Amino acid sequence: QVQLVESGGGLVQAGGSLRLSCAASGGTFNNYRMGWFRQAPGKEREFVAAINWSDGSTRYADSVKGRFTISRDNAKNTAYLQMNSLKPEDTAVYYCAAGATYQAPTYNYWGQGTQVTVSS
Repeated sequence: QVQLVESGGGLVQAGGSLRLSCAASGGTFNNYRMGWFRQAPGKEREFVAAINWSDGSTRYADSVKGRFTISRDNAKNTAYLQMNSLKPEDTAVYYCAAGATYQAPTYNYWGQGTQVTVSS
């Protein structure tokens, strides 16, 4: 059973940075996509960024392009989301997700979430 555990959330001032980590276990991820999503209070969950584990190709939501970077460490089975120039509107619970490439765009596995709060 695939398990995802996020870490790295916290409170930061606007303009600051945070790095989220997503440790994956219980499977082999060469043919998976790893994604980050977020959900702010009263809003629907939204896509943030994704990476193909095999070739490292990435894509981003327009709202985070140029500020966030998704990456992965194959040896550690861990995906990262480096968040720079944070804004108060980035405040949300951030979720890591994994899905088999052939099942795109479905993500079958989700972490428990980590809170990111950006103060103005």
